[in-house]
This record gives sequence, structure tokens and C-alpha cells, in this order.
Amino acid sequence: MQHKRLRCFNTRDTYPEQNLDNDLCQAVIAGNTIYLRGQVAQDLDTRVNIGVGDPTAQAERVMQNIDLLLREAGATLEHICKVTVYLTDIRYREPVYKVAGKWLRGVFPVFTGLVVVALARPEWLVEIDVIAELPSA
Repeated sequence: MQHKRLRCFNTRDTYPEQNLDNDLCQAVIAGNTIYLRGQVAQDLDTRVNIGVGDPTAQAERVMQNIDLLLREAGATLEHICKVTVYLTDIRYREPVYKVAGKWLRGVFPVFTGLVVVALARPEWLVEIDVIAELPSA
């Protein structure tokens, strides 16, 4: 079975300041499982960064991106099984988790949070990736 790939791109276009050339996508549907690329506070269409310096605003945009990508894949937030949150500062945990908690109220996914030295761009404070299941037909 061929996996379905959504919103394909090449890193040379999305990270022109870096010497990269990787073919990637925002989501892969493999069987009934949806894997989302780690989402950051960037408009998926224009690549404009949102909420620079503001973890709450960035988390809000990240969750909007996740919601949009899941809908494009044929699912909703309720179908999320696993969430991984990457923060560049432990002090961002409370504001980011409050935003994610608002979006995921009643979903009860498994949740992992990590503090990392940096993300792919210095202006990004939070990145979230998810794994979801397509709804039953």
C-alpha cells in the first residue's frame, strides 16, 4: 500500500538560509494512522512566522496547524492518540500546555513533553507533533 503524503515540500525552499535539500511533507497517512510533522508557529501556506517571542501565541498557531492538517487528512483533533511537545524553555510549559489543553479538552491523548536546546529556527519556542488514527468508516 502506498502511503498518502500531504503538503509535500523541499527544505531548500522552506529553509533557504540553511544548506538543505530534503523532500518532506506535513503529514503521512499510513494505513489508518496519521503522522504529522512537528508543527511550529508558521503559516502553512505563506511560511510567515507567527507570535515571535510569545509562547502562548505560538502554541495557538501550532494547534491551528494541527487541526487543519488533521482535517485535510480526514480526521479531527478527537482522533489524536499521541502528542509530543518540544519546548526551548521549561518556563513555556504552563502557557503552551494551557493552549494545548484548551484545544484537546476531552480527547485524553498520551502526552510527552521535552525541553530541548533549540528548534530548527531560533524564533520558534514550541513544536508539537501528533499521531492520530483515521475515524472508522
